[in-house]
Amino acid sequence: MTLEPPSDQSPQPPPLPGRVVDMVEDLITEIEGARQVPLSSNVMINQDEILSRLEGIKEELPEELRAARWMVREREAYIGRTNEKAKEMLASAKAKSDEMVQENYIVQEAVEEANTLVRNAENEGRRIRLEAEDYAERHLAEAETVLGELLRYVREARAELHQALPPPPEVPVSE
Repeated sequence: MTLEPPSDQSPQPPPLPGRVVDMVEDLITEIEGARQVPLSSNVMINQDEILSRLEGIKEELPEELRAARWMVREREAYIGRTNEKAKEMLASAKAKSDEMVQENYIVQEAVEEANTLVRNAENEGRRIRLEAEDYAERHLAEAETVLGELLRYVREARAELHQALPPPPEVPVSE
């Protein structure tokens, strides 16, 4: 027996992370395609535009973090619902077991059936909890990867902005 949460009880999730990744990829593409400074490995970029777009990314991050927090809350709620369902199943199995035990001619069968139901309910509850944890872990790992890449890109961009231009070559002077 599988336990599926009713669809009408679960709120709709916020949009999955992606907008920030798209924005960072656009910045990378623009920087890669920027015009090179003559006699240099540096490129010319519009500082105001890049800073403005980085500010936009900075503003998007709280939404992505909210989505990650939402996933954690949903996971906890899902685990709570599955625990309740497992408890209900255990209570139902115990009640059924008690009823069967009262009938003398099938006492042994009732005990075996109740134990099987309890084990199955415990196994099903454990399986559902593990699946929910795996699901949340995958999505949190994805969010962590996106944020890590974004941090790396921002640090690289800042490092490039702060690099000094190489000194110009010396021009021979005639005497």
